[in-house]
Amino acid sequence: MSMDEKRIGVYICHCGTNIAGTVDIDAVTSYARSLDSVVVAKDYRFMCSDPGQELIRQDIKELGLNRVVVASCSPLMHEPTFRRVCEETGVNRYLFQMANIREHASWVTEDKGEATEKAKALISAAVRRIFYQEPLEIKEVPVNPNTLIVGGGIAGIQAALEIADSGSRVYLVEREPSIGGHMIQLDKTFPTLDCSACILTPKMSDVGSHPNIELIAYSEVEEISGYVGNFKVKIRRKARYVDEEKCTGCGICQEKCPWKVPSEFDVGVGQRKVIYTPFPQAVPNIPVIDRENCVYFKKGTCRACEKFCEVGAIDFEQTDRFEEVEVGNVIVATGYDVMDPSPIAEYGYGRYDNVLTGIQFERMSNAAGPTGGNIQLKDGSTPESIAIIHCVGSRDENYHEYCSRVCCMYALKFSHLIKEKTDAEVYQMYIDMRCFGKGYEEFYHRLTEEGVKFVRGKVSQVTDQVIEEEEKGKLILVVEDTLLGSVIRVPVDMVILCTAIEARSDAEQVARLFSLSLSADGFFLERHPKLDPVATMTDGIYVVGCCQGSKDIPDTVAQASAAAARVLAVISKGKIEIEAAIAVADEEKCSGCKTCILLCPYSAISFDEEKKVSRINEALCKGCGVCAAACPSAAITARHFTTEQIMAEIEGVLV
Repeated sequence: MSMDEKRIGVYICHCGTNIAGTVDIDAVTSYARSLDSVVVAKDYRFMCSDPGQELIRQDIKELGLNRVVVASCSPLMHEPTFRRVCEETGVNRYLFQMANIREHASWVTEDKGEATEKAKALISAAVRRIFYQEPLEIKEVPVNPNTLIVGGGIAGIQAALEIADSGSRVYLVEREPSIGGHMIQLDKTFPTLDCSACILTPKMSDVGSHPNIELIAYSEVEEISGYVGNFKVKIRRKARYVDEEKCTGCGICQEKCPWKVPSEFDVGVGQRKVIYTPFPQAVPNIPVIDRENCVYFKKGTCRACEKFCEVGAIDFEQTDRFEEVEVGNVIVATGYDVMDPSPIAEYGYGRYDNVLTGIQFERMSNAAGPTGGNIQLKDGSTPESIAIIHCVGSRDENYHEYCSRVCCMYALKFSHLIKEKTDAEVYQMYIDMRCFGKGYEEFYHRLTEEGVKFVRGKVSQVTDQVIEEEEKGKLILVVEDTLLGSVIRVPVDMVILCTAIEARSDAEQVARLFSLSLSADGFFLERHPKLDPVATMTDGIYVVGCCQGSKDIPDTVAQASAAAARVLAVISKGKIEIEAAIAVADEEKCSGCKTCILLCPYSAISFDEEKKVSRINEALCKGCGVCAAACPSAAITARHFTTEQIMAEIEGVLV
C-alpha cells in the first residue's frame, strides 16, 4: 500500500430508531461503498457502544484504514469517543470525520426519502473532505502549579482553601482592604438563620494564616499575559499608608482619628473613621488611610494617627507598588453589585428617609452594625409597620429582565428578623414567591405562621401624600392586589426594597483584561450553561460565584469547589494539550497590515516589529478562523479547515 493511498472506512449508526426510523440505512451503506477511496462501509445499531468501537479498531488493523468517517449524531456528543478509538489504533485524530445524520437529517423531516438523500449527501461531503485532511501534531505545554484567584468573597475564599489544602500555591487578590465580600455584611443567612459572620470568619482566618495562600488585599490585577498553564500577572498593591510589617492591629489610630465619613461597608447607614478597617474581624486586620478624605492629604495638617501609633506603622510617603506572579490557572470571583434603586423614582429611595435597600437593612439588623442590631427609623424610634417590596429592578424589562434568585428568600428572612426584634406589622409585596432551594419552601411556610401579611401585586408608588387620617406621618404604598382584584393603599413606617443583583460596574474592563465574554445581562459568560458552567472560552480561566450570574451562597460555594476541582485536575496532570487545529501564518505572504491582530478575540496574534509580520501564539489560538477569513493577503491558513477541505465538503454535499 502506498503511503499516499487514502483508505477510508465509513460507519453508519442506527442510533436505535433515531436514525434508522427515518433513514434507509441499507441504501445509505450501499451508497457509501461506492464512493472514491472507501475501502469498507458498514452499519451498526449503536456505533458509540463498545462493540461498535471495536468494529472500527478491527477494520483499521485488518484493512489498513488510514481515515475514518462515522455517520451518526452530533460531534459534540461522540467525536472525542471516535477520535480516541482512531488514536488507539494508530490513526491520527485529525484523520477522523463525523457526519451528523441524526440532527441534520433524520430529526428534521418525517419524509424517509428526503432524509435518506440528505444522509447520503452528508456522508459524501465527509468522505470528500477527509480525503484532503492531514495528520496534525498534538503539542503539550507544562502547567505552573500556582493559581491566581481574583476576588475574596465567599467564592474566592472557598476556591482558595480547596486548592491550598491540596498543597498547591494560591495568590488571592482582593481589591478591598479585607476579604469577606458581600457575605460578611449580612446578618443571618436563610433558611437556617446561621449568623453570617460566624460561619464565614473562620474561613477568612484560615485564608489569612494558610501557608499555601498569599493574601494580596487592597490590590488589583493590572495586566495578564500568557496562556493556560503559563500566565504572567502584574498586580498593583495600593498604598495603605500603613506599614503592614509593623502594624499590630491594635486600633489606636482609628480611635484617635477625629474625622468621620459615611461607611461603605455599612452602606451609608453608619460612619467610619478616615483611617479604618471595614469591620472588626477584617482579614488582614490592617487599617487603610482614606486619602480622599484625610485632612493631612487635603490640608497638610492633623497626623493624629501617626502621633499615637506606638510602633510607627503610619507611612504617609507610601506609594502604590507592583509585583509580578506566574500562575497556571486563574479563577475570577469578582462578585456583584447591588442595584441602586434611585432611578426607580416611584419607590422614593433617596427622597424618603425610611426607604432602605435590602443590604442597608442587613447592616441595621446586624448586631455588629451601626445601630447595634436595633431596627429603627431615622429619628431613632421603632417602626410599627414595615413593607418589603420584592423584585425591585429584577424581572423588569426596564432594568433587569432576569430573576435575582435570592430576593424572595432574604425578604422572608427580613420578616422573621423584624418579628423577632419588634412588634411591627410586616407586609410582603410580591409578584411570585420563588423558593427554589433546599429548605426554602419550608422557610416560607414558617413565615406564613408568624403573622406576616402577604400582598400579591406590584407596588406602583411609595408616597407621603396623605388621603386618610391614619396615613399621617406614614409612607403609603399604592399596590394592585391581584388576589383581591383592586388597588389598595398600605400605610407603613419603613419600606425595604429587595434590589436586584447586577453585574459589577467594571465587568467590561475585567472581561477585557481576562479575555472573557459577557452575556446580555452583563455577567461573565461560561463555556456552556449546563455542561461546563465554570470554564470560559479562554482555557485556564474560570468564573465562579455571582460574577457568572445571580445565585445564593450554597450554589456559590458549590461552583467555587467545582472550579477548584478543575484547576487541581490540571495541576495534577502537570501538562495540558494544545489544540492542533489552529491558524498558521505564512511570513512570506504576510503584508504586515495587522488586520488579524485587531480581529483576534483571543489576543493570540502579535506583531514582529523587526520582520513586520504577524505571529500567532499556538497556545492562545482557538482555531476560530476569523483571522484566516479576514486576511487580505491569504497569508493565514486555518489548519483542519483549509480552503481545499471546505470546498471538497461543499462539492460532496452538492453531488
